[in-house]
Amino acid sequence: MFLRMLFALSMVVALLGGTGTGVLAQATTPDRSATGGAQTLEDILARQRGQRIDDAFRRNALGDPSAATAPADQLGTQGGRSNSDIYRALRYNQADLVSSVPGDLGKVVIQDGGMRWLELRRGPLPRYGGYALLGMLGVIALFYLLRGKIMIQGEKTGQTVLRFRLLERIAHWTMAIPFLLLAITGLTSLFGRVAIIPLIGKPAFSVIATGNKFVHNYISWVFMAGLILSFVLWAWKNLPDRYDLPWLLRAGGLFTKGVHPSSGKFNAGEKLIFWAVIGLGTLISFTGVAMLFPYSLQVFAPFFDVLNNMGISQLLGLGELNTSLSPQEEMQYAQLWHAVTAFVLMTIIIAHIYLGSVGMEGALESMTSGEVDVQWAKEHHDKWYEEISGDSAPDHPSEHPPENGGKAPT
Repeated sequence: MFLRMLFALSMVVALLGGTGTGVLAQATTPDRSATGGAQTLEDILARQRGQRIDDAFRRNALGDPSAATAPADQLGTQGGRSNSDIYRALRYNQADLVSSVPGDLGKVVIQDGGMRWLELRRGPLPRYGGYALLGMLGVIALFYLLRGKIMIQGEKTGQTVLRFRLLERIAHWTMAIPFLLLAITGLTSLFGRVAIIPLIGKPAFSVIATGNKFVHNYISWVFMAGLILSFVLWAWKNLPDRYDLPWLLRAGGLFTKGVHPSSGKFNAGEKLIFWAVIGLGTLISFTGVAMLFPYSLQVFAPFFDVLNNMGISQLLGLGELNTSLSPQEEMQYAQLWHAVTAFVLMTIIIAHIYLGSVGMEGALESMTSGEVDVQWAKEHHDKWYEEISGDSAPDHPSEHPPENGGKAPT
């Protein structure tokens, strides 16, 4: 479900996000011989259908100043470039402009891709992102009603083992706390106009928005530091092993009371969460840095170029992606991808927070004190417990399945 959601949201961004030409279909090249190379009815209908067209007939019709008559002639300089030619040069960012703003930023006069970005940010992005968050909350509520809290099956021993060292717990909370603050401030900024301003008014919200920006910009560096530290500490421990597939086939025992498939230090579910955090967190960080230093970094033009060269964009039916992006388009793509990946990661983290706190007995202690009950370790991470203790974990429920069809009361 999460992968389908990620693919759908990413396709929306790729299709509608800030380029001057849509990418809803392969470019079409109708016969324009009857119009002398000018626009045809097919061009108009294709644009209305949201299809990309080959607009070279307009993009390249910029006039020729060298063809103008000499100033001493009767018609002066007429005939080289018309007002329409000049407008088209401005429209396609090909005008020879001089701007007081350094770089290419100030030379973009017309950038209609911004309207697509604005429509997506106001409509599909908050709508489907909100649905994803509310949907996950609904799934968790239903899971709790049907399954209840996952309790320790055997009798607690009163003895504990160290699961996470202090440095590991610091790495986790250095990611977790900033991520929650980033999520709150990001959602407040995105939904502020429609959900908060009607309640408290614009002056009060302006104070919140200013604080949001400050917190979001500076706490993001702490999150990125935690992301790097977590990768260094745990990446090699989250590589696939022979226990992962059986764990996944049994869904980790989440839906069957008393069943706990074997696992090492991290089970397959935790590994999926880890790599989702690393992958999506890296995308969020890259796009976030691009917005922290606006118009300074090119992220998407090189990325689109790689997709084109590898044939991935053609394989997905997106055609040739535009790699001549203006600075404004780069920022629009950065904002959209930042928001999309953040929504997907927030949806996943909601489930992680539930299972790591109120959803499973004994799990939260592993990231607070770092210690877990021996019985909890035997049930949920038996192979890891055997490794650190030399005990064969005879009390592991999967080795002594309860009666009544493998189900036991919690």
